[in-house]
Amino acid sequence: MSETAGHTGAQARVSVWRELYAYRELMLTLAWKNVIVRYKQAYLGLVWAVLKPLLLMLIFSVVKGFVGIETGGIPYPVLAFAALMPWILFQESASEGVNSVVGNAALIRKIYFPREIFPITATLTKLIELLISFAILAALMAYYQMAPTWQVLWVPLIIAYTLLAALIISLVGSAINVYYRDIGVALPVLLQIAMYLSPVIYPLSLVKQRLLEDQAAGAWSDWLYLIYTLNPLAGIIDAFQRTMLHGQAPDLASLWPGMLLTALLLPLSYRLFKRAESRFADVI
Repeated sequence: MSETAGHTGAQARVSVWRELYAYRELMLTLAWKNVIVRYKQAYLGLVWAVLKPLLLMLIFSVVKGFVGIETGGIPYPVLAFAALMPWILFQESASEGVNSVVGNAALIRKIYFPREIFPITATLTKLIELLISFAILAALMAYYQMAPTWQVLWVPLIIAYTLLAALIISLVGSAINVYYRDIGVALPVLLQIAMYLSPVIYPLSLVKQRLLEDQAAGAWSDWLYLIYTLNPLAGIIDAFQRTMLHGQAPDLASLWPGMLLTALLLPLSYRLFKRAESRFADVI
């Protein structure tokens, strides 16, 4: 019985990938459309992709001047910008993914194709802006005379993990948003709160020191640290900073809780999306 169920599950996964591959040209077209629409009437165009992380980096640097934050010998502007890169990728991928189905209502009513293409495409589109951010990070590292090591080979895997984490919110959120538009309004607020619960302004090493070394929460310290690292962004940001700035391999101890949660939630989010998909054209 279990072998039959496992075989059926494997066939279903292969079928999903085959269907997505069959519509790869549509995905590329939609991705290009997303980029064009986003910046078509913006005078500064893709410069906005540069301004957001730079302005946040400057704000965080000012805050750091008033609140002492241990950076482990890394200049704070570089540390903050390296934290903002995966965070903004996650934040904007999730935000655009949640609104992707509603935003393509006219296309959904006309023809059939896998609707998950919309949140997937919205997520992948943000890679273009990420490439620009990499150029800025390289300039910052050159200014502070920092050189990457071979550990940067981990970065593509870290980015892929970030996109998968964002896809969970995109799939669930876009399905719910078709029926209840409040989710599209509430998500930016929730993500803003989540930023302060992630090691963006401060490094994960600070949380680790306070909870695991200083036992600041007493008997609850170890459990609180585990709960904190269930947030995939905790391990992602720390791993990105380690590989890009410190020349170290990712810390598995901070990665595995979020990776386990992502592995559990991603297939569940996909199933929820596919169940809701059948009524999209009627409700939207």
